[in-house]
Amino acid sequence: MTRTDNPPASDERSHLVTFLSYVRATAVAKCEGVSEGDARRAPLPGSPLMTMSGLISHLRWVEYFWIQVMFLGEADEGPWTEEDPDREMRIATEIPLAELIASYEQQSARYETLLNTLDLDSTAKQPNGSGTHVTLRWVILHLIEETARHNGHLDVLRELADGTTGV
Repeated sequence: MTRTDNPPASDERSHLVTFLSYVRATAVAKCEGVSEGDARRAPLPGSPLMTMSGLISHLRWVEYFWIQVMFLGEADEGPWTEEDPDREMRIATEIPLAELIASYEQQSARYETLLNTLDLDSTAKQPNGSGTHVTLRWVILHLIEETARHNGHLDVLRELADGTTGV
């Protein structure tokens, strides 16, 4: 992933897609060079699912949910269940970090192509929890917010793992 927050044009779509791409690439950059053991470790006692691997998996599946399930209206085939709603974070510790990142990057590239072709004012096929059919613009902004928030978690986990800061 290219990591830049400078959009190629000054239109709204370029800004939104560029910032989403930037926060995605930042999440990946925060994982570069981390050991498999550290990527799977949950050092925060109150957050047993908070691992670097789990966060990358979560980001990948959050995008899947909002784009494919909510926006496009496809069947939900995510890894979660009613009994285990955070399963995407739990199973991530069994998958090599490089594989999780590759899956996230491949999916992101497909979604970026899609986001560049749809009208920002088009609405989701499925309503959100409050019954609203959000716009594509809202979905992109939500994904930027979600990814940026979890980048903060990745910052903390990386520093605790090996002292790396400032990525």
